[in-house]
Amino acid sequence: MENQVLTPHVYWAQRHRELYLRVELSDVQNPAISITENVLHFKAQGHGAKGDNVYEFHLEFLDLVKPEEEERLNKLRLESEGSPETLTNLRKGYLFMYNLVQFLGFSWIFVNLTVRFCILGKESFYDTFHTVADMMYFCQMLAVVETINAAIGVTTSPVLPSLIQLLGRNFILFIIFGTMEEMQNKAVVFFVFYLWSAIEIFRYSFYMLTCIDMDWKVLTWLRYTLWIPLYPLGCLAEAVSVIQSIPIFNETGRFSFTLPYPVKIKVRFSFFLQIYLIMIFLGLYINFRHLYKQRRRRYGQKKKKIH
Repeated sequence: MENQVLTPHVYWAQRHRELYLRVELSDVQNPAISITENVLHFKAQGHGAKGDNVYEFHLEFLDLVKPEEEERLNKLRLESEGSPETLTNLRKGYLFMYNLVQFLGFSWIFVNLTVRFCILGKESFYDTFHTVADMMYFCQMLAVVETINAAIGVTTSPVLPSLIQLLGRNFILFIIFGTMEEMQNKAVVFFVFYLWSAIEIFRYSFYMLTCIDMDWKVLTWLRYTLWIPLYPLGCLAEAVSVIQSIPIFNETGRFSFTLPYPVKIKVRFSFFLQIYLIMIFLGLYINFRHLYKQRRRRYGQKKKKIH
Protein backbone atom coordinates (compact mmCIF):
# COMPACT_ATOMS: atom_id res chain seq x y z
CA MET A 1 0.00 0.00 0.00
CA GLU A 2 2.89 2.35 0.74
CA ASN A 3 4.08 2.10 -2.88
CA GLN A 4 0.64 2.65 -4.38
CA VAL A 5 0.60 5.46 -6.93
CA LEU A 6 -2.31 7.87 -6.48
CA THR A 7 -3.69 9.37 -9.67
CA PRO A 8 -5.69 12.62 -9.56
CA HIS A 9 -8.73 13.39 -11.66
CA VAL A 10 -7.57 14.92 -14.94
CA TYR A 11 -9.92 16.76 -17.28
CA TRP A 12 -9.16 17.10 -20.96
CA ALA A 13 -10.39 19.74 -23.40
CA GLN A 14 -9.06 20.82 -26.74
CA ARG A 15 -9.64 23.16 -29.63
CA HIS A 16 -8.22 22.98 -33.11
CA ARG A 17 -4.75 24.15 -32.08
CA GLU A 18 -4.93 24.24 -28.26
CA LEU A 19 -4.95 21.63 -25.53
CA TYR A 20 -6.22 22.18 -21.97
CA LEU A 21 -5.68 19.91 -18.98
CA ARG A 22 -7.11 20.53 -15.53
CA VAL A 23 -5.79 18.54 -12.58
CA GLU A 24 -8.28 18.44 -9.71
CA LEU A 25 -6.01 19.10 -6.75
CA SER A 26 -6.12 21.81 -4.12
CA ASP A 27 -3.34 23.23 -1.94
CA VAL A 28 -0.77 22.08 -4.50
CA GLN A 29 2.88 22.11 -3.41
CA ASN A 30 6.08 21.40 -5.33
CA PRO A 31 4.52 20.52 -8.71
CA ALA A 32 6.89 18.78 -11.10
CA ILE A 33 5.81 18.93 -14.75
CA SER A 34 7.91 17.69 -17.64
CA ILE A 35 7.53 16.35 -21.17
CA THR A 36 9.62 13.51 -22.56
CA GLU A 37 9.11 12.84 -26.26
CA ASN A 38 5.35 12.09 -26.36
CA VAL A 39 4.68 11.69 -22.62
CA LEU A 40 3.59 14.35 -20.12
CA HIS A 41 4.79 13.64 -16.58
CA PHE A 42 3.08 15.22 -13.56
CA LYS A 43 3.81 14.82 -9.85
CA ALA A 44 2.77 17.04 -6.94
CA GLN A 45 1.76 17.11 -3.29
CA GLY A 46 -1.85 18.18 -2.86
CA HIS A 47 -5.34 17.45 -1.61
CA GLY A 48 -7.31 15.24 -3.96
CA ALA A 49 -9.86 12.42 -3.91
CA LYS A 50 -7.66 10.40 -1.51
CA GLY A 51 -6.90 13.24 0.85
CA ASP A 52 -3.57 15.01 1.28
CA ASN A 53 -1.02 12.88 -0.61
CA VAL A 54 1.45 12.80 -3.46
CA TYR A 55 -0.33 12.42 -6.78
CA GLU A 56 1.16 11.67 -10.16
CA PHE A 57 0.21 10.61 -13.64
CA HIS A 58 1.77 10.09 -17.06
CA LEU A 59 -0.16 11.09 -20.15
CA GLU A 60 0.93 9.62 -23.46
CA PHE A 61 0.18 11.58 -26.64
CA LEU A 62 -0.32 10.03 -30.06
CA ASP A 63 2.71 11.78 -31.53
CA LEU A 64 5.94 13.38 -30.44
CA VAL A 65 5.68 16.82 -28.90
CA LYS A 66 7.27 19.40 -31.17
CA PRO A 67 9.93 21.52 -29.44
CA GLU A 68 8.09 24.75 -30.26
CA GLU A 69 4.90 23.32 -28.74
CA GLU A 70 6.53 22.08 -25.56
CA GLU A 71 6.30 25.45 -23.85
CA ARG A 72 2.61 25.77 -24.59
CA LEU A 73 1.83 22.25 -23.42
CA ASN A 74 3.84 22.87 -20.30
CA LYS A 75 1.29 25.44 -19.19
CA LEU A 76 -0.66 22.87 -17.24
CA ARG A 77 -2.91 24.87 -14.99
CA LEU A 78 -3.30 23.78 -11.39
CA GLU A 79 -6.86 24.51 -10.33
CA SER A 80 -7.22 25.09 -6.61
CA GLU A 81 -10.66 25.66 -5.09
CA GLY A 82 -9.40 28.36 -2.78
CA SER A 83 -6.74 29.88 -5.01
CA PRO A 84 -6.25 33.67 -5.00
CA GLU A 85 -7.09 33.82 -8.72
CA THR A 86 -10.41 32.05 -8.18
CA LEU A 87 -11.31 34.26 -5.23
CA THR A 88 -10.42 37.38 -7.22
CA ASN A 89 -12.64 36.29 -10.11
CA LEU A 90 -15.51 35.54 -7.74
CA ARG A 91 -15.07 38.94 -6.10
CA LYS A 92 -15.04 40.74 -9.46
CA GLY A 93 -18.09 38.83 -10.63
CA TYR A 94 -20.00 39.61 -7.45
CA LEU A 95 -19.11 43.32 -7.58
CA PHE A 96 -19.94 43.51 -11.29
CA MET A 97 -23.43 42.12 -10.69
CA TYR A 98 -24.02 44.41 -7.71
CA ASN A 99 -22.97 47.51 -9.64
CA LEU A 100 -24.97 46.40 -12.68
CA VAL A 101 -28.17 46.05 -10.62
CA GLN A 102 -27.66 49.46 -9.02
CA PHE A 103 -26.85 51.04 -12.37
CA LEU A 104 -30.03 49.64 -13.93
CA GLY A 105 -32.13 50.73 -10.94
CA PHE A 106 -30.92 54.32 -10.87
CA SER A 107 -31.00 54.51 -14.69
CA TRP A 108 -34.67 53.52 -14.61
CA ILE A 109 -35.37 56.31 -12.11
CA PHE A 110 -33.37 58.89 -14.07
CA VAL A 111 -34.95 58.04 -17.43
CA ASN A 112 -38.44 57.85 -15.94
CA LEU A 113 -38.14 61.29 -14.33
CA THR A 114 -36.60 62.80 -17.47
CA VAL A 115 -39.31 61.48 -19.80
CA ARG A 116 -42.11 62.53 -17.46
CA PHE A 117 -40.66 66.03 -17.18
CA CYS A 118 -40.36 66.34 -20.96
CA ILE A 119 -43.99 65.31 -21.39
CA LEU A 120 -45.72 66.84 -18.36
CA GLY A 121 -43.37 69.67 -17.45
CA LYS A 122 -43.63 70.99 -13.89
CA GLU A 123 -46.73 68.88 -13.26
CA SER A 124 -44.48 65.82 -13.05
CA PHE A 125 -42.80 67.22 -9.93
CA TYR A 126 -45.75 66.56 -7.65
CA ASP A 127 -46.25 62.81 -8.14
CA THR A 128 -42.57 61.84 -8.32
CA PHE A 129 -42.71 59.88 -5.08
CA HIS A 130 -45.65 57.71 -6.13
CA THR A 131 -44.03 57.07 -9.52
CA VAL A 132 -40.51 55.94 -8.59
CA ALA A 133 -40.49 55.46 -4.80
CA ASP A 134 -40.55 51.66 -4.95
CA MET A 135 -37.43 51.53 -7.12
CA MET A 136 -35.70 54.12 -4.94
CA TYR A 137 -36.53 52.07 -1.85
CA PHE A 138 -34.99 49.03 -3.51
CA CYS A 139 -31.80 50.82 -4.58
CA GLN A 140 -31.26 52.48 -1.21
CA MET A 141 -31.85 49.29 0.76
CA LEU A 142 -29.42 47.51 -1.55
CA ALA A 143 -26.89 50.29 -0.88
CA VAL A 144 -26.43 48.74 2.58
CA VAL A 145 -24.38 46.05 0.81
CA GLU A 146 -21.94 48.70 -0.40
CA THR A 147 -21.16 49.81 3.15
CA ILE A 148 -20.80 46.18 4.27
CA ASN A 149 -18.40 45.53 1.37
CA ALA A 150 -16.22 48.42 2.52
CA ALA A 151 -16.38 47.29 6.16
CA ILE A 152 -15.31 43.68 5.52
CA GLY A 153 -12.67 44.54 2.92
CA VAL A 154 -14.40 43.35 -0.26
CA THR A 155 -13.76 46.83 -1.64
CA THR A 156 -11.01 49.30 -0.77
CA SER A 157 -13.42 52.20 -0.22
CA PRO A 158 -13.29 53.85 3.22
CA VAL A 159 -16.27 53.01 5.42
CA LEU A 160 -17.08 56.50 6.76
CA PRO A 161 -18.05 58.28 3.50
CA SER A 162 -20.13 55.29 2.42
CA LEU A 163 -21.86 55.11 5.81
CA ILE A 164 -22.57 58.86 5.87
CA GLN A 165 -24.20 58.73 2.43
CA LEU A 166 -26.20 55.60 3.30
CA LEU A 167 -27.60 56.96 6.57
CA GLY A 168 -28.21 60.43 5.18
CA ARG A 169 -30.12 59.31 2.12
CA ASN A 170 -32.13 56.67 3.95
CA PHE A 171 -33.11 59.20 6.61
CA ILE A 172 -34.49 61.50 3.90
CA LEU A 173 -36.16 58.66 2.01
CA PHE A 174 -37.66 56.61 4.83
CA ILE A 175 -38.30 59.26 7.52
CA ILE A 176 -38.85 62.59 5.76
CA PHE A 177 -40.61 61.28 2.64
CA GLY A 178 -41.74 57.80 3.62
CA THR A 179 -43.57 58.59 6.87
CA MET A 180 -45.11 61.94 5.91
CA GLU A 181 -47.70 61.86 3.13
CA GLU A 182 -47.70 65.66 3.13
CA MET A 183 -44.08 65.61 1.92
CA GLN A 184 -44.67 63.07 -0.84
CA ASN A 185 -46.48 65.57 -3.07
CA LYS A 186 -43.87 68.32 -2.86
CA ALA A 187 -41.67 69.32 -5.80
CA VAL A 188 -38.49 68.90 -3.75
CA VAL A 189 -38.89 65.10 -4.01
CA PHE A 190 -38.25 65.35 -7.75
CA PHE A 191 -35.00 67.26 -7.30
CA VAL A 192 -33.71 64.96 -4.56
CA PHE A 193 -34.42 61.80 -6.56
CA TYR A 194 -33.17 63.29 -9.83
CA LEU A 195 -29.85 64.43 -8.36
CA TRP A 196 -29.30 61.14 -6.53
CA SER A 197 -29.89 59.11 -9.70
CA ALA A 198 -27.77 61.46 -11.86
CA ILE A 199 -24.82 60.92 -9.53
CA GLU A 200 -25.21 57.16 -9.29
CA ILE A 201 -25.65 56.22 -12.94
CA PHE A 202 -22.12 57.44 -13.65
CA ARG A 203 -20.63 56.11 -10.42
CA TYR A 204 -22.02 52.58 -10.74
CA SER A 205 -21.31 52.32 -14.47
CA PHE A 206 -17.69 53.31 -13.76
CA TYR A 207 -17.39 50.70 -11.01
CA MET A 208 -19.01 48.10 -13.25
CA LEU A 209 -16.47 48.60 -16.03
CA THR A 210 -13.62 48.65 -13.51
CA CYS A 211 -14.60 45.11 -12.47
CA ILE A 212 -13.87 43.87 -16.00
CA ASP A 213 -10.71 45.98 -16.35
CA MET A 214 -12.19 48.47 -18.81
CA ASP A 215 -11.33 52.15 -18.72
CA TRP A 216 -13.54 54.43 -20.78
CA LYS A 217 -11.90 57.84 -20.48
CA VAL A 218 -15.09 59.85 -20.97
CA LEU A 219 -16.92 57.90 -18.28
CA THR A 220 -13.92 58.12 -15.96
CA TRP A 221 -13.81 61.90 -16.34
CA LEU A 222 -17.56 62.17 -15.70
CA ARG A 223 -17.29 59.96 -12.62
CA TYR A 224 -14.51 62.12 -11.13
CA THR A 225 -16.00 65.48 -12.19
CA LEU A 226 -19.80 65.53 -12.08
CA TRP A 227 -19.88 65.16 -8.32
CA ILE A 228 -18.44 68.69 -8.01
CA PRO A 229 -21.77 70.38 -8.88
CA LEU A 230 -24.14 67.47 -8.17
CA TYR A 231 -23.17 66.62 -4.57
CA PRO A 232 -23.69 70.19 -3.22
CA LEU A 233 -26.94 70.47 -5.17
CA GLY A 234 -28.08 67.13 -3.77
CA CYS A 235 -27.31 68.18 -0.21
CA LEU A 236 -29.09 71.50 -0.80
CA ALA A 237 -32.19 69.64 -2.01
CA GLU A 238 -32.04 67.37 1.05
CA ALA A 239 -31.76 70.41 3.33
CA VAL A 240 -34.79 72.02 1.66
CA SER A 241 -36.81 68.85 2.21
CA VAL A 242 -35.87 68.83 5.92
CA ILE A 243 -36.78 72.52 6.31
CA GLN A 244 -40.14 71.97 4.60
CA SER A 245 -40.88 68.99 6.86
CA ILE A 246 -40.24 70.81 10.17
CA PRO A 247 -43.64 72.58 10.38
CA ILE A 248 -45.40 69.37 9.32
CA PHE A 249 -43.72 67.36 12.09
CA ASN A 250 -44.55 70.15 14.57
CA GLU A 251 -48.20 70.14 13.52
CA THR A 252 -48.67 66.37 13.57
CA GLY A 253 -46.45 65.72 16.59
CA ARG A 254 -45.07 62.62 14.93
CA PHE A 255 -41.94 61.20 16.60
CA SER A 256 -42.21 63.83 19.34
CA PHE A 257 -42.23 62.63 22.95
CA THR A 258 -42.52 63.88 26.53
CA LEU A 259 -39.79 63.24 29.06
CA PRO A 260 -40.94 61.33 32.18
CA TYR A 261 -41.79 62.91 35.54
CA PRO A 262 -40.51 65.13 37.12
CA VAL A 263 -39.15 66.80 33.97
CA LYS A 264 -42.26 66.51 31.78
CA ILE A 265 -40.75 68.45 28.90
CA LYS A 266 -42.05 67.79 25.41
CA VAL A 267 -39.22 67.16 22.97
CA ARG A 268 -40.27 67.88 19.42
CA PHE A 269 -38.83 65.88 16.56
CA SER A 270 -38.17 69.17 14.79
CA PHE A 271 -35.38 69.79 17.31
CA PHE A 272 -33.50 66.76 15.95
CA LEU A 273 -34.21 67.89 12.39
CA GLN A 274 -32.51 71.20 13.08
CA ILE A 275 -29.46 69.33 14.37
CA TYR A 276 -29.63 67.10 11.30
CA LEU A 277 -29.43 70.16 9.04
CA ILE A 278 -25.99 70.88 10.47
CA MET A 279 -25.00 67.23 10.02
CA ILE A 280 -26.00 67.34 6.34
CA PHE A 281 -23.37 69.93 5.54
CA LEU A 282 -20.81 68.27 7.82
CA GLY A 283 -21.35 65.05 5.85
CA LEU A 284 -21.03 67.04 2.63
CA TYR A 285 -17.63 68.31 3.77
CA ILE A 286 -16.40 64.79 4.62
CA ASN A 287 -17.59 63.27 1.33
CA PHE A 288 -16.44 66.26 -0.70
CA ARG A 289 -12.98 65.97 0.80
CA HIS A 290 -12.89 62.22 0.10
CA LEU A 291 -13.99 62.68 -3.53
CA TYR A 292 -11.53 65.52 -4.05
CA LYS A 293 -8.66 63.28 -2.88
CA GLN A 294 -9.82 60.57 -5.29
CA ARG A 295 -9.87 63.03 -8.18
CA ARG A 296 -6.44 64.42 -7.27
CA ARG A 297 -4.97 60.91 -7.17
CA ARG A 298 -6.48 60.19 -10.56
CA TYR A 299 -5.50 63.39 -12.40
CA GLY A 300 -2.97 65.09 -10.14
CA GLN A 301 0.16 63.45 -11.59
CA LYS A 302 -0.69 64.50 -15.14
CA LYS A 303 -1.06 68.10 -14.02
CA LYS A 304 2.35 68.03 -12.36
CA LYS A 305 4.01 66.80 -15.55
CA ILE A 306 2.56 69.70 -17.51
CA HIS A 307 4.13 72.22 -15.14
